[in-house]
Amino acid sequence: MRDTMKVHGRFVLDCYRDGVLLWTEVVPNLVTNEGMNFALDVVFNAETQISWYVILVESDTTAVAGMTYATPVFTECEAYDEATRPAFTTAAASSQTVTNSASRAEFTINDTKTLYGAAIVGGDDTIGDTAGGGVLFSYAKFGTSRDAVDDDVLLVTYQTGLE
Repeated sequence: MRDTMKVHGRFVLDCYRDGVLLWTEVVPNLVTNEGMNFALDVVFNAETQISWYVILVESDTTAVAGMTYATPVFTECEAYDEATRPAFTTAAASSQTVTNSASRAEFTINDTKTLYGAAIVGGDDTIGDTAGGGVLFSYAKFGTSRDAVDDDVLLVTYQTGLE
């Protein structure tokens, strides 16, 4: 008998303009090597848990397992009104899955932007920060770029789990 364990996840982004749903993007993600190593260290090596945040990406960057927080190779979108990165706040795990569906990350866009993806990062809520100590858990590139303009509101749900 052999068991296998696979980490999976997906982002759901809803873009609202003047309260009307403009577009929805549902995209599977890649959990990075850095993210998987960190999760294993928390479970098996008593690594200290960190806070997690949702970010948007404004560069056309393909997901690669070797991406890291310190060298993400993508450009984080900083064009939103919130003072810090939105927290990734989850409910307790259920059916080997966690999600922030009850507390979606919210971005109020303050410029015209073309968005290409999203990611979950840990360690620092400072917008644009990639200084040491953070973790890039997962990254997803959209199937097609998505446009957002000033005052659009993006609500981001992320779900990850084991299978």
